[in-house]
Amino acid sequence: MHLHRAGKAAYLGPYDSKPPAKVLDPLESQSYSSPVEPPDAPHEPILTLPGALTAYIALIAAIHLRVLLPVDLENWTIDVFGFIPKRYDSNLLNITFPGGEGAKVWTFVTYSLLHANLSHIGFNLLWLLPFGSALARRFGAVRFFVFMAVTAAAGAMAHLVTHEHTIAPMIGASASVSGAMAAAIRFAFVRGSFLSFHRGDADAAAKVPALSLSRALRNARVLGFLAVWFGVNIIFGLGSISIGAEGASVAWQAHIGGFLAGLMLFSLFDPVPRATPHAADASSPDESGRV
Repeated sequence: MHLHRAGKAAYLGPYDSKPPAKVLDPLESQSYSSPVEPPDAPHEPILTLPGALTAYIALIAAIHLRVLLPVDLENWTIDVFGFIPKRYDSNLLNITFPGGEGAKVWTFVTYSLLHANLSHIGFNLLWLLPFGSALARRFGAVRFFVFMAVTAAAGAMAHLVTHEHTIAPMIGASASVSGAMAAAIRFAFVRGSFLSFHRGDADAAAKVPALSLSRALRNARVLGFLAVWFGVNIIFGLGSISIGAEGASVAWQAHIGGFLAGLMLFSLFDPVPRATPHAADASSPDESGRV
């Protein structure tokens, strides 16, 4: 099982000795003892959820209401919409899975919308909120949803290749979350982005030019992120660590499948022009001389 969200205030200078040229609104009629510089426009919080990500989370939450169904019906939904490698076994004899031939197609994506419990959802959202928010802002709704479906399918394929005869359903969004993380690191450390030293508001941080794949794989911070991410997943795999439901192990191969798909297919979805070879990246010093 794959276990796996102002307008600017008007400031006026002091009244001078001449009467105002027009009648002021009462809210604007206060005087000040000294000139006040208007503040910079407030930056939007970096984790304000874009509409596409909000809709994605709402869909997962709505689907999770299946736990209120009778046990037999709930198990049926997992069998119909969860990803079962045994469903594709060419040596299958006298075993009929719910969903028929259609389930061999839609379960490559639908499994990613099912979760075992609230802790399973929470664990995925913990990673999706920062990386998925930036990606949804950058891609827009349509690209974002297609991307999440493609990385889910890549994760399912990796799970199928490594668990050919497994009959237990795999569920959870972790492959797609991993893909979103991989895609986001292509621009996350670029100056002005959401993991850099200097960043603008959420929209500006999400739309900085991305690094090419070759440059990203030479970037020290990207390589550090990759080392930690793969290390954690290898530990999960070698240790057979379980999270959430009893007896449900982490489908770490699906994580890696989704991650690699997100990392390599990012450019096919990215609408922002590519960074020039001399564009500032994570290792470039900022204005204060820091690196």
